[in-house]
Formats: sequence, structure tokens, C-alpha cells
Amino acid sequence: MTRVLVLNGPNLRRLGIREPDVYGTATFDDLAALCRDAGRRLDLHAEVRQTDDEAEMIRWVHEAADERLPMVVNPAAFTHYSYALRDALAQRTAPLIEVHISNPAAREEFRHTSVVAGVATGTIAGFGMTSYVLALQAIADLVSKNELT
Repeated sequence: MTRVLVLNGPNLRRLGIREPDVYGTATFDDLAALCRDAGRRLDLHAEVRQTDDEAEMIRWVHEAADERLPMVVNPAAFTHYSYALRDALAQRTAPLIEVHISNPAAREEFRHTSVVAGVATGTIAGFGMTSYVLALQAIADLVSKNELT
């Protein structure tokens, strides 16, 4: 079973109560269970984490790079301004899928730019929690084809 880090940035632990009209009513625990279940079906061990701390997120990305682990990353607000996170993600050694619950391009203009998209294998956005399932499916496909970067 391939280990995959599913990393989530600021405010995502508040799913279910934070802007339910944008993010839905499912909780972070619901999201974590969805990712673990989808991972099992895809022969992936999805390790789901969340932080509001940019430094902690970067440490996790370094861990993934050092261990050659694929990542599904929802950078949340870090998406739009964290060059430190972008530079850490650029060091990846395995597939990286950027994921968003909502479609940033359909929201406020400041959300239209992702500083991390350019170093990701791909981006999936706008499908609610299903975005994570699609990202894990992409990871499983890339791993099966031995496309490690």
C-alpha cells in the first residue's frame, strides 16, 4: 500500500461550520474518513493532516520529499501568497495534486492566483469533497504507471 500525505492548510479543520454555502456541511472528520476510505479502495494509505501553521505545513512537505511520498495538498489561504510553501513543494520527489473544495477561479479575484499550481502535477478544484477523491484517483494512477514526479 502506497502512503500518501493529504495535507490541509488554514481553517479547514472548521469545515462544517465555516461558510457552509461555499464548503458544505461535512466536517473535517468527514473529509478525513472519506480520504481514508477512498485511499483503501485505491490501495493507498491516506494520512490526513491539517494545520493553521505555515511552518508545520512546510515541515510536512519536506517529510514527503525526503520519503518520496505522493501528496494531495489543499493549501487553503497559503495557495495565494505562500512562496515559502511553493518553494518547499518544488522540492517534491513524487506526484503532487493541488486540491480545492470550491473553485477559486469562480470566487473573489484574490483567489484566482495559485502560487503553488506551477509546481504541482495537477490541480483539481470545485467538486466539493469529491475533489479529494479525484486527486487520490490521480495519485493512484500515477503511482501505478510509476510516474513518480
